Parts: sequence; structure tokens; C-alpha cells
Amino acid sequence: MDKEKKGIPVPHVYVILMGLILICSLLSYVVPAGQYDMMTVGKREVVDASTYHVVESTPVTLMQMLSAVPRGMTESAQIIFFIFIVGGAFAILEKTGAIEAGIGKVCQLLGNRTLMLLPVILLLFSLGGAVFGMSEETIPFIPIFVSLCIAMGYDSITGTAIVFCGAAAGYAGAFMNPFTLQVAQGIAGLPILSGMGFRIVMYIAFLALSSTFIMLYASRIKKNPEKSPMYHEDQAREDIIDLNNLKPFGTHEKAILTVFAASIVLLVYGVIRWGWYMDEISALFMGMAIVIAIVARMTPNAFAVTFGEGMAGIASGALVIGFARGLLVVMTDGNILHTILHAVAGALSGLPSMVSAVGMYIFQCLLNFMVPSGSGQAAVSIPIMAPLGDLVGVTRQTACVAFQLGDAISNIFTPTSGFFMAGLALARIPWTKWARWILPLISLQYALGAVFVVIAHLIGLGPF
Repeated sequence: MDKEKKGIPVPHVYVILMGLILICSLLSYVVPAGQYDMMTVGKREVVDASTYHVVESTPVTLMQMLSAVPRGMTESAQIIFFIFIVGGAFAILEKTGAIEAGIGKVCQLLGNRTLMLLPVILLLFSLGGAVFGMSEETIPFIPIFVSLCIAMGYDSITGTAIVFCGAAAGYAGAFMNPFTLQVAQGIAGLPILSGMGFRIVMYIAFLALSSTFIMLYASRIKKNPEKSPMYHEDQAREDIIDLNNLKPFGTHEKAILTVFAASIVLLVYGVIRWGWYMDEISALFMGMAIVIAIVARMTPNAFAVTFGEGMAGIASGALVIGFARGLLVVMTDGNILHTILHAVAGALSGLPSMVSAVGMYIFQCLLNFMVPSGSGQAAVSIPIMAPLGDLVGVTRQTACVAFQLGDAISNIFTPTSGFFMAGLALARIPWTKWARWILPLISLQYALGAVFVVIAHLIGLGPF
């Protein structure tokens, strides 16, 4: 605790974004104002790379700077409230305990074949990451699976890894994640859920890598528990799960998970066949929450309280989008956004477009250490990366892939990630021990991510 007090505190993401708003406001007094003309290609507007021109300087006033965040909130309202609805809906789902019961049933079916259980749990959590951006939602499961894995002869790192690394693998290879993929594609003007086939392959690759890494480690610990970095700490724990006394998986739990699965199928169909967007998807999740609450025999007041708690729990992350949009607002007010694009495009124009694509990926990887919120990072970077891709010959879909991977990989490594540090605290694992354990996996994932960015660029992943 003393060390934490003496150290330099990590700035909150709001502080970082407000600092960037201040810097961009000041830059509007020294950076030449400039603009590209826009042209319509199909149903979207893109930058016309040959039309950059200097315009009259419009320095950002104090009032413009101070109003940037509320204006950003207004401009991002649809996305912000979409995230609120999704957060509330999944709070209702979690409250029923159906997911925990389902996992308990899987444990009972596998019996003593414990090593087979690890990839199954990884798969379940990876689907959560891929389908609905499971991250903060993993926290309640950490103590459960830490205790479960210790009871099966593994260690607390294995229990934490199958939850965190499973969800993170799905998050990196997400093919439906509403918080990152759908937000980024919406900002970039891409059809929602386009490029799903490519992302499913990416998802499988990341899941296979994480599963192999964790199973090799778990096998080693099973043979010799003393090799665990957490051996002595785990021996002193008292919260070990009784494998014969798990939550029952009854009719109500089956019905709730059926409603959830049906909602996901309807989401895919609605987006692809009926062209659903944020409002319709929000309505679907609202309806799902209501039906689940009825099945679970939840009272109206209990539903309202739980739904509100779900929205409150995700409020900080959702509102990051408004702060991030404020950054774009002041750059637009000062007419320096296109000037920055022109300068970066000029620097990259002499380089192969492949290098530009990888450069976007590296930028997103570094940005994630400062802006751990996925939807917030999309709001910060995609308005710049998407038109930049137009200028340097990188498809907007490839730019979204670079964002998706850069945003995901370090989420269970960086100490600026709030939910991750909370999970480690529940697992009672020091960050230094976890960092040493996971660094090889993170390095492999960064390399794998670069491979997929290169492939996306080579095949011209589209539709544009």
C-alpha cells in the first residue's frame, strides 16, 4: 500500500482525454488550418486525397473547448445509450445465475477428465468475448474458477487464465462484439458485422493459441504443483469449491440460456437480413432482458434495480465515448483534423501500404495502454484511422481489424485496465507474478495479430 502511495498515479482515462482536448485546442493556434474535400463513393463519404488546401485559421475558443465534451456526448448519444442498454440487459442475465449453473453442469458431465474441462471453459468465455464483449462481466467468475482449478489440482493462475484469456481471445477475434467491432464499424461507415468470415478465422486462431498455452502450463502444474508461482499462496487458501455441490442447472436456467441464444441468432439475422442498426439492436437487448426477467420470475422493481445497476456499472466506460468525441469536436472546430491527416499521410505516402497497415496496428496497440476502454478507443482513433486508410491505400475494414486487435491484446496485461486489476485482486495474484507468466502469451498474440493485419491488407478485406 505504501508503494502505491509513493508512486505516480496512473491518470484516469477522462483526465487523459481532457488533457488531449486541451492540447488540441492549443494546437489550433499554431497548426495551419486545412481541409480535404469529401466525395461520395456509393453511400459513404470519403476523403478526396488530391484536394487538401489551406483554409482560414479558426482557433478554438475557451467556450468551444469547455463545451467539447457535452457536444461530444450529444453527437455520440446513439452509441452511448446503446452501450447503456446492453450493459443493463446483461446485468439481468448475470443476476439469474443461469450462466454459472450452465458451467456447473458442464463440470459435472466431464467428471474426472479435468484437462478436457479447461478448453471447454475457455471456449465458453471466448464466445462471451466474441459475441458481447465480455470483460467486466468476467470478474464474478474469477473466484469461482480459481477455487475450482485448485480443487482439481491446478493453481490460481490456471483458474484466472481460463476466464481472462478465454474472454480476451474472443475479444481479440470478436465477430459480433457490440462494444468494439460494431461501434468501430459504425464510425467507419462500414456495414455492421461485415467481414465476419475473416473474423471467425481470427477468433479460432486466437482461441487455439490461448488454449494450447494454458493447457501446456496446466499439465505441468498438475504433474508438479510446486512449479506454480502461486504454490505457497494457494496452499493457504480456504475458498476451495466442492465439485459435488455446484448450483443446479434446472428448467429456469435452461429456458434463460435458450432465450439468450435465440436473441443472439435474431441479432445476426436482423443485422444481415433487415439492416438493423443501433436502435434496433438496443430494442432487441431490451426485449431479451424483459423476457429473461419474466422467466426468472423477477419482480418489476427487482428488474428495474438490476437493470439500473448494470447501466451504472458500465456508465464510466460508455461516457468515455463522449469525452473521446470531444477530441474530434475541437479538432474539427480548429480545422486541424485534416491537417493532421495530411501530415501523417505524407509521412506514409512514400512507404508501401503494407507498412501503413502495420503502423496503424502498432498505433492502436500503444493507444490501448492509455485508453483501455474499447468503445472509447474506437471513438478516439477510428475517425482518424478510417480516412487515413482512404489516403494511404488501406481498406477501412483493415483499419477496423487493426483497431480490434490493438484494443484487445493488452487488456489482461496492462495495469491501467480496471476490470483486470480487480480480477487479479479477487484471485489474490500479484500483478508482477501474473505479468511474468502471461508475457510470453501476450508476445505471441501481438505477433499473431500482426499476421492477420497483413493478411487483411493483402486480400483487400472489404467491402471497402
